[in-house]
Amino acid sequence: MEVLKNYINGTWQESREKQTKDVVNPANQEILAKVPFGGNTSLDVEAAVSAASSALKEWRDVPVMKRVQPLYKLKQLIEENIEEISSLITLECGKSYAESVAEMQRGIENIETACATPTLMQSEFSENIATGIDEFMIRQPVGVCACISPFNFPGMIPFWFMPYALACGNSFVLKPSEKVPLTMMKVFELIDRLDLPKGLINLVHGGKESVDALLDHSEVKAISFVGSTKVARYIYQRGTANGKRVQAQGGAKNPVIVMPDADIEMTTKIIADSVYGCAGQRCLAASNIVTVGDNNGQIRDSLVEAAKNKTTGFGLEEGVEMGPVITPESKTRVEQLINKGIDEGANLLLDGRNANISGFEKGNFIKPTILEKVPLDGEVIKTEIFGPVMSLLPMNTIDEAIDFVNSNSYGNMACLFTTSGLNARTFRNRANAGNIGINIGVAAPMAQFPFSGWNDSFFGDLHGQGRHAIEFFTQTKVVIERWPKEWTRKF
Repeated sequence: MEVLKNYINGTWQESREKQTKDVVNPANQEILAKVPFGGNTSLDVEAAVSAASSALKEWRDVPVMKRVQPLYKLKQLIEENIEEISSLITLECGKSYAESVAEMQRGIENIETACATPTLMQSEFSENIATGIDEFMIRQPVGVCACISPFNFPGMIPFWFMPYALACGNSFVLKPSEKVPLTMMKVFELIDRLDLPKGLINLVHGGKESVDALLDHSEVKAISFVGSTKVARYIYQRGTANGKRVQAQGGAKNPVIVMPDADIEMTTKIIADSVYGCAGQRCLAASNIVTVGDNNGQIRDSLVEAAKNKTTGFGLEEGVEMGPVITPESKTRVEQLINKGIDEGANLLLDGRNANISGFEKGNFIKPTILEKVPLDGEVIKTEIFGPVMSLLPMNTIDEAIDFVNSNSYGNMACLFTTSGLNARTFRNRANAGNIGINIGVAAPMAQFPFSGWNDSFFGDLHGQGRHAIEFFTQTKVVIERWPKEWTRKF
């Protein structure tokens, strides 16, 4: 069985660590590869950061117009190989092939946006702030930057950060999730075909030891992370304690409010796709569905019917809409939370536990599940389940619903379904979440906007994507110059 190599200093290198962890297809438990996993992976990090530091000296002085040229080529290469990359995502992550393709298209959009860095980096200039004195601001690279990416979007999330970091003049080290390293292995095969300085972009495998090595290394100046809130808080605290810039995206428990005037058919389809897309394993998945007023029974019945009709199975098979969760441990955890909801007094409207998919009996499958009348102070309402579970909560008014939204310790996304402009305006102004959807089930910002997040869903100041990424991956320098006229006349 292949043991995956690191990509360091422009070459594929065996890890210094001989212990490995299996990379497993969650649909059938097939071992796809083995990834280095142990204490000596910190030595791989040391080699990668050293290579990145050396490459930085050359790259930071390359004009920005030239720095973005390889990104155009990378976009083309990914588009030419999108089918193979998407198949790898489905094999190791479990989501449907259509979801994997959509993920890579989002990654491509970020590369396209990063190609606009020459414009996005433009700064301010003031002439004659005093007689003969000009003042202006320039942006310079931060240095060696690192990304620690999660399992649920192995193809997209590195592109929230990597293309912007490179375009801004930084070098880069990526540590993909040990659960899903194959996607980035393929991407780095394409990166290897670009005309870039050796060591500018590096890939290292591993677990916590690799993460800590990046967080502690004095040459790493910025860390980007996406994952659970518990780990995001750890990354932020340890990284900032070491003087690094950190942007750490955490977990979520996303509420959706359905008003009495909402279009039931449209709303049902969008919410079902939001809750059950990617098997609920995304930080923008809808989870708590609040039905306001007298439409509770109608929307409930409609959502149950839509959930029943979702096709669950192996993501590379035609017609499959929802795949497995990532590990057997994840399946057990999700089913235990369903049990907890029932113990707390919830009604089980649709039971997705003990799912059996013909031909994939060993897979980590949970079918769509719906709980009703879950206690507001219950664990299921407050906990990020990260699985295909919907909780239905009836409420009387939009004010009551917004108060519920704002009681959430997370703040990644909140959505409202309505045909009332007043309701929409009230909601978007008062809801405490970084990404707001109006008649949208997954309020995922386009690449030119920051992927926002509030409260326990984000630790840091500047988010991934768009102008926030440009600001994160550059540091500003203000220059004040005096050029008296009598001096200039001498030349």
